[in-house]
Amino acid sequence: MIHLFFLAGPLMDYHFMIKRYKIPMYFEILRPYLIMLCSFRYAQILIGFCWFLAAMAIYLSIWVAPSDFQQGENYRIIYVHVPAAWMSLLIYIAMAISSVLFLLTKHPLFQLFSKSGAKIGALFTVFTLLTGGFWGKPMWGTFWVWDARLTSVLILFFIYLGALRFQQFSADVASIFICIGLINIPIIKFSVNWWNTLHQPSSISQFGTSIHISMLIPILLILTSFFCLSGIFFILETRQIILSFSSFSVKSQINPQNNNKKQVFFYTNNKSSKST
Repeated sequence: MIHLFFLAGPLMDYHFMIKRYKIPMYFEILRPYLIMLCSFRYAQILIGFCWFLAAMAIYLSIWVAPSDFQQGENYRIIYVHVPAAWMSLLIYIAMAISSVLFLLTKHPLFQLFSKSGAKIGALFTVFTLLTGGFWGKPMWGTFWVWDARLTSVLILFFIYLGALRFQQFSADVASIFICIGLINIPIIKFSVNWWNTLHQPSSISQFGTSIHISMLIPILLILTSFFCLSGIFFILETRQIILSFSSFSVKSQINPQNNNKKQVFFYTNNKSSKST
């Protein structure tokens, strides 16, 4: 019965939403009831896989990977700092793609992807800045310098916050803002090459790596576990919004006279962000 409740509500809400806003159903896999079904079946597997990867990465990074001959044991913070930095960039790129697709299709779930991605990306960006500060203290003698790499990452954090703020007023404006903010990604990537910075150049690139394989494997494992963790956060956010919308649909059928007094959660723009 729980399965039927989880699926019937979002399916009913989706048809109501399509009829209300005349949104084309281009992507069958993006229907909310399919998201609810798949997330219910595979969420536990994803959580277990995330724990397994994290345990393997912790073991390899602490007991297998050797110490650095210059930085000693302080360097081990790279096993969380580097994957978090990658995730902050990759999530923003995914947000930009989702925003472009939203502007083209007006599909409400693309707005949901951008909104959830902004929250998750902001968390990874804060984590990147904090771990970078703890790594920089013994190396540079200070937690923070106005370095090109550090400053551009801080700007990325403010862009995430700006995207979250704009999404409260207009989905279209937020999507355009996210697309404009994409220009900061190559600045972050190539800042250590364009300017004379304290931050060291990238040790891992598409052309190869300068670190030993025993150090590279834990970084990749943590990166994969961060991907899984992001997926878990996104599933929780998506299910919460879909169930909230489902609850509104059930209440609207019980009290039809209140249908026009409830704000729709999926697609908010200047006309629909206020209750009518």
